[in-house]
Amino acid sequence: MPAHDVALVLTALVAVNLAAFLLFWWDKVAAQRRWRRVPERTLLWAAALGGSLGALLAQQVLRHKTRKQPFGNRLIAVLGAQLFLALAGVVAILVHVLTAPVANLHPA
Repeated sequence: MPAHDVALVLTALVAVNLAAFLLFWWDKVAAQRRWRRVPERTLLWAAALGGSLGALLAQQVLRHKTRKQPFGNRLIAVLGAQLFLALAGVVAILVHVLTAPVANLHPA
């Protein structure tokens, strides 16, 4: 994968995680002020779309939705699924690289 593609993917992941963090922050503000809340479904979708680390960070830093169940378990499940998929992707890349034919270094 070219370097600019990697940079684009990393930028997108940072943006999604920042958005998830900000959604948790807004939901906490809304809860404190008794405003309309961000639905839990929206918070979980933000995590599922790649923002699980931002969501977990916000949950701990902001102390928001830390005791709410089954929400907390669902958030952990989303992170677990993403870690599994990431590991599977790394393994697939390694298998592809390690089983690819090696170029003939000593031509006859």
